[in-house]
Amino acid sequence: MPGQFEPLPGGGAAVALDDVEISIIRSLAVQLLELIGPGPAEDAQGDPLAELFADGPSEPPADPVLRRLFPDAYVDPEQPPASPRDAEERREYSAEFRRYTENDLRAGKRENALAVIRSLDALAGDGGAVLKLSERESQQWLGALNDLRLAIGARLEIDDEDDTDLLYRLPDEDPRKPMVMAYLWLGGLQETLVSTLMP
Repeated sequence: MPGQFEPLPGGGAAVALDDVEISIIRSLAVQLLELIGPGPAEDAQGDPLAELFADGPSEPPADPVLRRLFPDAYVDPEQPPASPRDAEERREYSAEFRRYTENDLRAGKRENALAVIRSLDALAGDGGAVLKLSERESQQWLGALNDLRLAIGARLEIDDEDDTDLLYRLPDEDPRKPMVMAYLWLGGLQETLVSTLMP
């Protein structure tokens, strides 16, 4: 089980993690939470009605990681607009879609990252432990692992899976190497978790 998720009887998944792995995943999840930012409830000082009716942003985020996590809905770089009017319509549709969906998307990503942190904090053990996740927790971990890989990929400027071949050939002295190792390791975790959740 070291380094890969395995299915649990009755559903869910388990993985053995050492203290360093626990620390890395927890640190990355905390950084993701900080990047996503507080939810509307925190901004509205706990007023649940204000949260319910709060509009999200209409402009794409400036940070490339947040742009990767919250992409425009109607802008496809592989299908350029047919005309300036088409481009303007796509921007308008994307802005409207973002305004009504981004807060919920952020809340979901925030909840997934918090689930990762809480499950790691609940582990007891010196030198590592076996993390056991319910089916729901496994889904939350899957979402968080995906978000962490997207975030690291954005920082490494990885646009598609073809770029990952280059990562394997980076020299050890390259300053991106630790991020690359985390990216590849999280990919392995994500892949084994997906396989445990498949029927």
